Amino acid sequence: MPVLVMKFGGTSVANLDRIRRAAKRVGVEVAKGYDVIVIVSAMSGKTNELVGWVNETSPLYDAREYDAVVSSGENVTAGLMALTLQEMDVPARSWQGWQVPVKTTAAHSAARIEEIPSENINAKFAQGMKVAVVAGFQGLSPEGRITTLGRGGSDTTAVAFAAAFDAERCDIYTDVDGVYTTDPRIASKARKLDKIAFEEMLELASLGAKVLQTRSVELAMRYNVKLRVLSSFEEQSDDAGTLVCAEEEIMESNVVSGIAYSRDEAKMTLISVADRPGIAAAIFGPLSEAGVNVDMIIQNIAEEGRTDMTFSCPTDQVARAEKALQDAQDRGEINYHDLVADTDVAKVSAVGIGMRSQSGVAALMFKTLSNEGVNIKVIATSEIKISVLIDRKYMELAVQALHDAFELHKAA
Repeated sequence: MPVLVMKFGGTSVANLDRIRRAAKRVGVEVAKGYDVIVIVSAMSGKTNELVGWVNETSPLYDAREYDAVVSSGENVTAGLMALTLQEMDVPARSWQGWQVPVKTTAAHSAARIEEIPSENINAKFAQGMKVAVVAGFQGLSPEGRITTLGRGGSDTTAVAFAAAFDAERCDIYTDVDGVYTTDPRIASKARKLDKIAFEEMLELASLGAKVLQTRSVELAMRYNVKLRVLSSFEEQSDDAGTLVCAEEEIMESNVVSGIAYSRDEAKMTLISVADRPGIAAAIFGPLSEAGVNVDMIIQNIAEEGRTDMTFSCPTDQVARAEKALQDAQDRGEINYHDLVADTDVAKVSAVGIGMRSQSGVAALMFKTLSNEGVNIKVIATSEIKISVLIDRKYMELAVQALHDAFELHKAA
């Protein structure tokens, strides 16, 4: 039988009624002739509750026990989903990560999947099981301990299973009905996309779009797994949702496919840094070791052997960045006059594979922002993306203006 992977997020399995609704969707696919692998998240809010209990019990917790506790939410959902399917006379069985087994690295709370052997589940399919309900977000370390994959890890689990089982498709059920040209809560003209290329989705996900987890899109692109984003709460047709696929499968698309934003950005500037070979490595090495996720980087023209270095990072990593750079200064690895952090900025980005072959995107973007009186603080570009850092108070205005300027409400 062809294999289909279906993933249900926390809001889709938040209570027994929603689990029943999700199970009915699974039953429809079984009736079409699929063997189905269902990946489930913990019920909405459960993971936060479990994390809270761990922190309250042991602020300096053992990461191995953290994983043992936090992974339990998915186990509950998997068992309840399997029971619900059995009540519908659909042969189903729940699977925890160690039973498959989902083999991962030993990096507890941030493990990466290394291998998913298909023998155990395929043997059960051959014996008549129609649905394998797998607890997402968890795996097994080389030492035989439970691991978790980090927040959003169930998306990654689903794509990894689709790749391992050569699934026809991986359907991600969530609380939105697809991928939009921008956030509909900000731009009322936002349009749902029928298809979007892997590269575009990867950029949108990394730039702030919350629809899919970045690692899951990376994995889908690497193994060419077709992803479909669907709503758990709406009736579905065969062409519902948004298909994330290879660029070659998209006949026509707009030059810009979407406008993404990230509200929680900070701009940090090292003032008067010694301009010498290796200075960038001396600055960004300690930041990397401290786990600071640096995005945009700008180095000003040097004067009299000194220069300014500006970079952006998430606001919740500012303190970590300040400490890493101060420690590097104390060790004599770098020398700067001052470090200034601006935590009142936002990042707005235009993304589209059409930028490769069409000129004028940057000019239109900058002119649009200028017409709205929005000052650009930092610019970063790639082959299919232009990002700017602006004052946070102008973020929604910028998103709306750019969405209109690129006419994203119109289909290609």
